[in-house]
Amino acid sequence: MGRWSGTLPGAARLAKQLDVAPATIRAALRLLEADGLITGRGLGRSRSIASSTTEAVAPPLRLAILRYGASRTDNPQTSAVLTEIIHSLEAAGHTAFLSERSQIDLRQDLGRIVREMEKTPADAWVIVSGSRELLEWCATQPLPCLALYGRTGGLALARTGPDKVPAYRAATRELLALGHRRIVLIARAARRMPTPGSSERAFLEELASHGVVTGSYNLPDWEESPEGFSNLLERLFLHSPPTALIVQEAARYIAAAEFLARRGIKVPQKVSLISPDDDPLFAWCHQGIAHMRWYDAPIVRRVVRWVNDVRKGKPDRKEINFPAEFVPGGSIGPVWKG
Repeated sequence: MGRWSGTLPGAARLAKQLDVAPATIRAALRLLEADGLITGRGLGRSRSIASSTTEAVAPPLRLAILRYGASRTDNPQTSAVLTEIIHSLEAAGHTAFLSERSQIDLRQDLGRIVREMEKTPADAWVIVSGSRELLEWCATQPLPCLALYGRTGGLALARTGPDKVPAYRAATRELLALGHRRIVLIARAARRMPTPGSSERAFLEELASHGVVTGSYNLPDWEESPEGFSNLLERLFLHSPPTALIVQEAARYIAAAEFLARRGIKVPQKVSLISPDDDPLFAWCHQGIAHMRWYDAPIVRRVVRWVNDVRKGKPDRKEINFPAEFVPGGSIGPVWKG
């Protein structure tokens, strides 16, 4: 680095020596670290300086993001995470972009998705809410892939996202404590098949541990379309209607609430509702929506660190998730005794 060798002084000392703002120093250090000229050694430790400034620095990467669905139908929180990932990677010198076609556009067909990925010029991929089949394929490829959400248990594939298992258990226990026994979780096929995912298993296990006999009633199959969702609700409320619904993804939560309103079924007097997502729209609801909450910033930082490691030729395949918590709200209440 010319003036220093071995290790750099700390940010505060550098700011004082160079007579610049600490924030400016921290930003410069991040850029130098992204370029491979210095290396972080952990919290509270000085950064190492590369042995030679003439060493070749790997070029920035082109990161492609394979969306699950169309941008207009994405969960708003997912859209916000993807936007922040793209901005953060661009700030680190990389190029990041959304794939032209989503998994839904490609009919969730593995062959179509693989062909789409192969024709897209990219050095690495982020796969959003990929199916188990897709993630199994990604785990066998030399091209680095990271799963943003999705079911990677047991796969040698990097993954990040919220860990919702404790939140699902807490939400289910809350409903059981309020007297609910007929509780239904409406989940996408990718979360149900070929076997239930970790959050869905936690839900079923919690019910079983309280003496509820579980089956397809609690985690039903349905056709993933507006018509299929409406048909599912019609079927559920025809005989032995549920007293509580946990509806994955905010758009379907709103559709379920609209269905109940049309039927004159009051929430939470007759049916309790929980969303496993934290949609910004919920803040506008007067009674408050019972939901699951997590924070995006650690997820974004994890993706940026992973891309920087790929750039340095040392991609990791760790699953690093961040805890979600259950937040009770006015959309749940005691089971109706009428």
